[in-house]
Amino acid sequence: MSLPKPPRRPSGARALAAAFALVVCGCASQKESPPKPEPADLVLRGGTIITVDDHLGEVRALAARGDRIVAVGTEAEIAAYVGPETRVVELQGRTAIPGFIEGHGHFTGIGDAMQVLDLMHVANWDEVVAMVAAAVAKAQPGEWILGRGWHQEKWDRKPENDVEGFPRHDSISAVSPDNPVALTHASGHAAFFNARAMEMAGVDASTKDPPGGEILRDEQGRPIGVFRETAQGLVSGVWRSSSVRRTAAERDAALRKSIKLADRECLSKGVTSFQDAGSPFSTIDVLRDMAQDGDLGTRLWVMIRESNARLKRLLIDYELRRIGRDHLTVMAIKRTIDGALGSRGAWLLQPYADAPGSTGLNTASVEDVTETARLAAEHDFQLCVHAIGDRANREVLDIFEKTFAAYPNKKDWRWRIEHAQHLSAADIPRFGQLGVIASMQGVHCTSDAPYVTPRLGAKRAEEGAYVWQKLLKSGAVVTNGTDAPVEDVDPIAGYYASVSRRTSDGSVFYPEQCMSRMEALKSYTISAAWAAFEDDIKGSLTPGKLADIVVLSQNITTVPEEQIPDTEVLYTIVGGEIVYQKPKAR
Repeated sequence: MSLPKPPRRPSGARALAAAFALVVCGCASQKESPPKPEPADLVLRGGTIITVDDHLGEVRALAARGDRIVAVGTEAEIAAYVGPETRVVELQGRTAIPGFIEGHGHFTGIGDAMQVLDLMHVANWDEVVAMVAAAVAKAQPGEWILGRGWHQEKWDRKPENDVEGFPRHDSISAVSPDNPVALTHASGHAAFFNARAMEMAGVDASTKDPPGGEILRDEQGRPIGVFRETAQGLVSGVWRSSSVRRTAAERDAALRKSIKLADRECLSKGVTSFQDAGSPFSTIDVLRDMAQDGDLGTRLWVMIRESNARLKRLLIDYELRRIGRDHLTVMAIKRTIDGALGSRGAWLLQPYADAPGSTGLNTASVEDVTETARLAAEHDFQLCVHAIGDRANREVLDIFEKTFAAYPNKKDWRWRIEHAQHLSAADIPRFGQLGVIASMQGVHCTSDAPYVTPRLGAKRAEEGAYVWQKLLKSGAVVTNGTDAPVEDVDPIAGYYASVSRRTSDGSVFYPEQCMSRMEALKSYTISAAWAAFEDDIKGSLTPGKLADIVVLSQNITTVPEEQIPDTEVLYTIVGGEIVYQKPKAR
């Protein structure tokens, strides 16, 4: 498969006719100048504008009218578009690029995470315990204490008396005897619960592991408080049921608050479009209302995450294309077939190097995902399947290949594997051969690198871990994102990780797989747009497309690599309107 193609040039006959018309007009009156164009609403000038259009390259100025780009070119050419009401942004040597497209994240999850304990940057388990104790001191008895972002592999030391590197609940249970505690792992594929929460859920040593999940246990078989994959639902169901008891108006208000928080956060980071990796019908209903009312700043492309039974019954009612001036599209389905590497839930062909008794977890049966594929094909929806381990990726590629063969008349599928992190060498070429999109997250590579080799062993890590160049050379389209709130939604960090693969200790994780500067920029713009069937309106600063633009403090394609993380978002523009401007220093 080739990468997204730029807009077509006029055919030879059309070009000749246009040239002839120009000559005739010139002969008729050499003194006549071309008519002055209608003034633009917005003009950017005086900097580097990277169009990400292979025909246009870099320009110095851009004009937008309404929500569309109308012209790009030199400052002299665009001067004709400046009228008395035109807003002119002087770039002053700064750089403008197409708005970043978050290729895989959890939109409402960003807003939710902003309202609970932030555990992403704690140094160790003792700090988590202290944060919970402080929260309990302010809470009412029985009130849930919620947090997100802890990752045992990123702590400066192991918890005392750990099990597989994970903490036991005793220390947190001691500071929260009357408050249930739920702390979601950074990956979202495991959770920690205290004794009170497990008691409320009726979970004890006799509780069996559910299909696709695992309860971590101590030497006597008692739960330590850590629940992997589907096992999280054994306890989280109790906490979620408490929210269900709120009135419909209260639930709606809480959801809208999370959406608005996420919206503001994304726009401040230069994210103009966001590909949401799985929301239920109830959330989509609210997003549709907000899009129609003009209450969304970020453009959303949403994957439906529901059971096959509900998809069969309701899918036909949720084909939503470009609602609210292109702010909401729903034309994809999301499934998850395995877990995450950090929690040892990724489904592998061979056992974990550091846990020889485990090959991870298959969280949804092959038969169930195959049925989802049939539903997607019948309704002309894209299918996006979370697969991290090499076994999971192989199974999904097999499902896709069989589905494609069953519908020989359909050619342009653009089905996606979300993450595609750890692949068998034998399966890498299949992405290009089948036209399967590798929807990846550059920042996961550098974030996970310290424990990838211990989990997989050196051979498997080198062969198939975050192999961007191998996938690109197979002909596959590779997109980028952050999986927020698993990582910060900041695309600058994702871009830097993609071109450097440099970890926090300064080492570089298999540098031969680094993306070039333009490959990384395309993965966050035109390739991501193409992966959502939206390359006709997004992903490049081409006249006729939406005026979704980000102005950066420096040129990320040319500055020294180590300076990329210092780049700041100065303006975020959606549909020709400035929706974020960096506050000026006092």
